[in-house]
Amino acid sequence: MTLDQTNPFAAPSTLPYELSPFARILPEHYLPAFEAGIAEKLAELKALATDPEPPTEENVIGAWERSGQLLGRVLAAFYSKQPADTDDELDAIDAAAAPMLAALADAVNLDRGLYQRLIALKGRVDAGEVTLDPPASYWLSESIKGFERSGVNLGEADQTRLKELNARIAELQTSFGRVNRSGSVAAAVIVDDAAELDGLSASGIAGCAEAAIAAGHPGRYLIKIDNTTEQRTLSSLTNRDLRRRIHLAAVGRGWGGDFDTRPFAIELARARAERATLLGFAHHADYVASNACARTSAAVNEMLGRLGPAAAANAGREAAELVPLLRQTYPEARLEPWDWEFLAERLREERYQLDATLLRPYLELERVLQQGVFFAATALFGITFSERLDLVGWNPECRIFEVSEADGSPLGLFVADFYTRPGKQGGAWMNNIIDQNHQLDELAVVTNTLNLVKPPAGEPTLIDWDDVITLFHEFGHALHGLLSDVRYRSQSGTSTPRDFVEFPSQVNEMWAFDPGVLASFAVHYETGEPMPREWIETMVASQNFQQGYKSTQLLAAMILDQAWHTTPLAELPTDVEQVEAFEADALTRAGVNYPLVPTRYRSTYFAHIFEGGYAAGYYSYIWSEVLDADTAAWFRSRGGLTSENGEHYRRRLLAVGGSVDAMEAYRDFRGADPDLTHLLVRRGLTV
Repeated sequence: MTLDQTNPFAAPSTLPYELSPFARILPEHYLPAFEAGIAEKLAELKALATDPEPPTEENVIGAWERSGQLLGRVLAAFYSKQPADTDDELDAIDAAAAPMLAALADAVNLDRGLYQRLIALKGRVDAGEVTLDPPASYWLSESIKGFERSGVNLGEADQTRLKELNARIAELQTSFGRVNRSGSVAAAVIVDDAAELDGLSASGIAGCAEAAIAAGHPGRYLIKIDNTTEQRTLSSLTNRDLRRRIHLAAVGRGWGGDFDTRPFAIELARARAERATLLGFAHHADYVASNACARTSAAVNEMLGRLGPAAAANAGREAAELVPLLRQTYPEARLEPWDWEFLAERLREERYQLDATLLRPYLELERVLQQGVFFAATALFGITFSERLDLVGWNPECRIFEVSEADGSPLGLFVADFYTRPGKQGGAWMNNIIDQNHQLDELAVVTNTLNLVKPPAGEPTLIDWDDVITLFHEFGHALHGLLSDVRYRSQSGTSTPRDFVEFPSQVNEMWAFDPGVLASFAVHYETGEPMPREWIETMVASQNFQQGYKSTQLLAAMILDQAWHTTPLAELPTDVEQVEAFEADALTRAGVNYPLVPTRYRSTYFAHIFEGGYAAGYYSYIWSEVLDADTAAWFRSRGGLTSENGEHYRRRLLAVGGSVDAMEAYRDFRGADPDLTHLLVRRGLTV
């Protein structure tokens, strides 16, 4: 089919760096562009598969990489906007597009003509008739493996069932996400009396009042529920009953009523289990691990099995330290999950003489961005940033920065969307609008989306230390995309295994604690005074504080993910009433069912695995942290934030993206395999 030429997706964007023309894109433009893009992609690949010429790098790999440009344009624009700025109309488009895209994946991955064309190219390479350089050779071997993992060699009946499963999985993931988002909005806690909000800052209380007005509750206060079990307000609110209400609202999402996500989770887990068996794997976790650095789910679970009980033991010791603080106010009270974050913050203040609320005036968003996040990137890589007020994103709140090399040559665009709003998915993430590649001579356009609370008009955005870390983390992903230096789009930047992709973002967090960087951005927003040096020293010294709690909640979520995706089909829940027991049993067996430290995500709002791409892969955060901790040790041993270190890290690791095996790239950068000891020290674990 031919796309109407008035559709903004009909031709490449004429904006700088081919930024999507968001100002011209209307909802009605998306579905026709999806349909036309899919048709174009299939036609181009059919031409590749039936090309009578002998296969070469150019007419196979090159042709494949040039295909699907229309589809790429609409995918980049839609999946930048929809998670960040959705409504019922965009959700309906997402629901309609999901099965179309699943069908496209099946049409490609199960096409024996395409597969045989790749096999023929491999045959010519093996015979010495064609020479491929390492990136092209890696592309070919990984693509052949991808076909085989996807079921290209299955019989007709099995392929038919596989297509049914893939389509249903795509539909279920979309449905889980839609219902989960609605449930999180509905779970917001309404407060009638501002006195109950004691502990929040004045701007925080004003933000709750504005949120209540936006939700139709003028004169009251609304506390939004974050996407995790942990809620940022719980560390500040002095009202114990309100803390209880917030915690119960967080952990109670999705367990029934209009926003029950359990049916989707059950059917998803069962469909994935059936698909894995069809493809020759023991379960979905093995299917995922086979294409990751871990290679096997046994390796994943061996690591989690070592770390989980050690973390829970540390959390138990930390709980004992909190009880005396609780008893000072409530002599007969029992420690509860909604007490933990509040009391831990009080203990931090007592132990380190550091009140987290005192830090906020020194952590103003613009200063943290410019003199922290950007400052560190310039020191490491020589790159600079200038805001482009002439360019617009998917929402008026988006800000766009042009990124340049040290010599002034262009590197790409960075799009930042910082504030929470109705219709925005919770959490924080990075996305690509344009993948850097030399084949089409394209530079990277990357995005960071966060959910910071927007202050009232005219007031500064003062953020928490956790928000500072999130800014550095997500920008680490952005750097991976911006600093990519590869030939093919499919190997650009973050196109690496799931358990490797979080590694560069976690490494970038270390610069938030660097004394020089901290001194640059931690400045009082009114007086210009630097954060007191003793506060900085205390904050750096407190990095291991509460690591038992943090590690336990994170590892519990990873273990829960593995349980859903390693359990045989016959043993998975079939009824919503079985979900809670399944969850508890999985955590108990792993030694992390610790009621005072609930898992970071319960099954009913675990969007990473039931909506996003982390199914059986949530472990990647800790797997990547092994690499991160080892890399941080490398930087420290070589003088830290220097251009020499940055250049080595950039060229040997970030620049190669997915053009080589991820662990080979790591060894080339590091000169050795990663050492787990650095992670154990960081998290205060003794195994």
